[in-house]
Amino acid sequence: MKKYWRSIEEKDDQPGSNDDEKMDESKKEFFEEMSNDLSSGTSVTRRDFLKVWGYSITAATLVASCESRVNKAIPFLIKPEEVISGIANYYASSYVDGNEYCSILVKTREGRPIKIEGNVKSGVTKGGTNARVQASILSLYDESERIKGPLHNNNKTTWENIDENVTPLLQSINAKNGKIVILSSTIISPSTKNVYKDFIKTYPNTRIIYYDAISASGILMANKNSFDQMVIPAYRFERADIIVSFGADFLGTWLSPIEFTRLYVQNRKLDGKKNMSRHIQFETGLSLTGSNADERFPIKPSEEEIMLVNLYNELLQISGNSTDIVSSSPNNIKRLANDLWSIRGKSLVLSGSNDVNIQILVNAINVLLENYGKTIDLSTPLYIKQGIDREMEDLVRDMEENKIDALIINNVNPAYDYPESDKFVNGLANLILSISFSGTIDETTSLVNYVCPDNHYLESWNDVEPRKGFFSLVQPTINPLFDTRASQESLLKWAGKDIGFFDYIQQHWENNIYPLQDEFTSKESGFKFFWIKSLQNGVFEINSPAAAEIHHKFNASVVQPAINELVSQKTDNADKIELQLVENIGVGNGKHANNPWLQELPDPISKVCWDNYVSVSPRHAAELGVENGDVVIVSSTLEQIELPVLLQPGQAYKTISIPLGYGRKNAGKVGNNIGKNAFRFCKIKDGNIQYKNDIKLIKTNKKHLLALTQTYNSMLGRPIVRETTLDQYIRNPSSGNEMHEKQQKGSVSLYKSPVHIGNHWGLSIDLNACTGCSACSIACQAENNIPVIGKEEVRKRRIMHWMRIDRYYSDSVDNPQVYHIPIMCQHCANAPCENVCPVAATMHSHDGLNHQSYNRCIGTRYCMSNCPYKVRRFNWYAYTEAEKMDSYLNSDYGRMVLNPDVIVRSRGVAEKCSLCIQRIQESETKAKLENRLLNEDEIQPACMQSCPANAILFGNLKNENSNIAKKFKDERNYHLLEEIHVLPSVGYLLKVRNQPYGRT
Repeated sequence: MKKYWRSIEEKDDQPGSNDDEKMDESKKEFFEEMSNDLSSGTSVTRRDFLKVWGYSITAATLVASCESRVNKAIPFLIKPEEVISGIANYYASSYVDGNEYCSILVKTREGRPIKIEGNVKSGVTKGGTNARVQASILSLYDESERIKGPLHNNNKTTWENIDENVTPLLQSINAKNGKIVILSSTIISPSTKNVYKDFIKTYPNTRIIYYDAISASGILMANKNSFDQMVIPAYRFERADIIVSFGADFLGTWLSPIEFTRLYVQNRKLDGKKNMSRHIQFETGLSLTGSNADERFPIKPSEEEIMLVNLYNELLQISGNSTDIVSSSPNNIKRLANDLWSIRGKSLVLSGSNDVNIQILVNAINVLLENYGKTIDLSTPLYIKQGIDREMEDLVRDMEENKIDALIINNVNPAYDYPESDKFVNGLANLILSISFSGTIDETTSLVNYVCPDNHYLESWNDVEPRKGFFSLVQPTINPLFDTRASQESLLKWAGKDIGFFDYIQQHWENNIYPLQDEFTSKESGFKFFWIKSLQNGVFEINSPAAAEIHHKFNASVVQPAINELVSQKTDNADKIELQLVENIGVGNGKHANNPWLQELPDPISKVCWDNYVSVSPRHAAELGVENGDVVIVSSTLEQIELPVLLQPGQAYKTISIPLGYGRKNAGKVGNNIGKNAFRFCKIKDGNIQYKNDIKLIKTNKKHLLALTQTYNSMLGRPIVRETTLDQYIRNPSSGNEMHEKQQKGSVSLYKSPVHIGNHWGLSIDLNACTGCSACSIACQAENNIPVIGKEEVRKRRIMHWMRIDRYYSDSVDNPQVYHIPIMCQHCANAPCENVCPVAATMHSHDGLNHQSYNRCIGTRYCMSNCPYKVRRFNWYAYTEAEKMDSYLNSDYGRMVLNPDVIVRSRGVAEKCSLCIQRIQESETKAKLENRLLNEDEIQPACMQSCPANAILFGNLKNENSNIAKKFKDERNYHLLEEIHVLPSVGYLLKVRNQPYGRT
């Protein structure tokens, strides 16, 4: 039988592969967790067991006999009309951080935001979210790091003093024709761009420069050269039969992953279909996108250009055109070229490179394949990243040469993430005036004259246009918690405009966006109703011309010079170690480094949290003589840092990958000094930032213990993963699921079948749609008050996530197949945990849920030991009170994020997924009050609601006509560990991939 493994150690020593093999004590979670707090050795004796068991009983008794804490409450003197105690309000808004966008609904309770949901009315994100969007709610309550008011030379001041000082300085600089620069992250707000224009009218010597730490400047410049349009096109993954990606992690971090995930899975879900798109990935390090591909080829960063040149030549040859003589490709791409040519207009070729010449070549390939106007749409471009790297390079040089007088910094941190940050810092000291709108004292903000802290986006009014013709609104869901002010209002005041930004937005929409619609035409009240509807929906979208109707002329003359440049750069890198820098799916470019939810989120591939590291292929690691946790020196001509090694299956040989976004010095108490800053390894080539370099590795004698979760709760080689190929599935829809049929036929029990009264709630997960993005994990954490425990506790295997994403490998260590499986409480009808609890804290409900009574639990952890899925978590500390746990739950502001519908569990209690029972009860109560039948579609657990791929479905299994009942009848449906007959209420649709061309 095919073997699946979660780590190299597990592959080499597969549990259960030898009948005489005994399980390592370190893999017995129940005993290991106990031994961590015992003072004598690592083995657990009968005496130790009785001591720990007796302590848990005593502690529970003492806690139960104590008086309850006194919770102070302040009543409303005048209750707002829209606030009803115990009832949530939802406000449509938009998440935008200068790097990505998502249309959202913000859930508030008694005036405080507590949860982010996706907005299904958005034509861009369609109700999906990702981990960063879900975690953004926590940054609102970051009391310790958010700036409480304006600062002058790092001393407190007032807004009146700020305005009185800044305005004359700007006027004097303007009077002497001095240069003013607004250095900003990409702005996708039409109203904010208008504010910038008004500011320039007052100060004509002002220049706007957009800077993106993770840049797409190469794509923008390539499209400028190719089509005379400096834009990022719309990529229509759902229209592509073959997707070929060269290092573009479009399901994880590249450009617009929430939108791309939704489009991608439309052509990957089967749902009765007999076809799906083929996905081929060429990349250096194993990415989230690469893990979902039908076929993946590890390549060095330096090999990408020659492969693209060869692919272009093959296509030219097939089309009957002349070709150049170039070096052969490290991978044979003849069959790929033939397949692409055979479906012209139905393919998509992408590159994540920031090299202009590579992107020009990618454009030429897509033109040859007739993809423009079909799978690539230039008529509705993406506005997410607009920064041009050469402009930033020129700015830094001008700052060093004293050619800039004033710099206004908005939502960027180049003192940390610019490759030549030392030059930027030196130039900053030459300015007459420097201002930052940052809400926290980051590496750049600590160096400026004036800090004018912007509101958090959940405290702000704004508008956004993430894609041409797709508008969204941002509205405040809480009054500003501190003495902050919208950056737009600051600019308007300094420009002499006496208007608030809210009124400014309304004026812009009335003059520019309202005329684009034809629904509200009344002269008296038309705009008022249009505004109210747009605000309630959160979005307004106009119909654009069909992509095929717009002709975009391709400038073919730029292709040959690009090829010549790429071929001339080809050097012999056989003996060199090549570095690839990647964006972390949690902390991103470092902006979110102080968010503990994202720091503790295991990377979907490596399963490491609270650190960055050097990913090395196992083959290369053996040659270097390094193992997991060995610290190495990574050095280049630009930088030298020390980082621990992680042996990563699928990493290209003689390459390493390092996640960006770590090594912050001024992130805050959570993010300071976590990992090392790898941005200095970036290099600037032909005006564009390149996220690759040649490096040297030097082994040290140091060790570093990573917070690694991939070996938690091993399932001992049992058949958890089930898969088949599309060809086999077409011939037999039960292909790969034969074990399910066998178990169903032999499913005999001496016990009576469980009876469910009314409903039987269950969950179905489509493994063809699940990408492993982990949005569901953070959504569950936010919804259910799951605490952060910190790096040291994670190292002790005590992570608290109720929902985890298991990652399995199969086949070759050098290039494995990867599988992502969300695991939560399976809500078994014959739950093993229910029989062993001595105080009946775990029990079964009439509607099929496995309940956990926290007040009754005394912490014996028998349920954890008896659970075959290892989905229960144990509270080692009172996380809201323990001094050791210095986190957001220890501050009054931080606790504002807690969901009042879910109890905050105390120390010594076992907890687990409840399928968001609070949401089930809320919907049931609402239906009862409205005297109607419950519509199961109105119940969405947090994991389901957040999923950008719609991979999770919740419903009533007793209703044979329900969607979930149909999923359970699907030939692909199976349950985990069916052989033990615990009858889970969670089903999985097995993974189907296309037959690979031939794995290497």
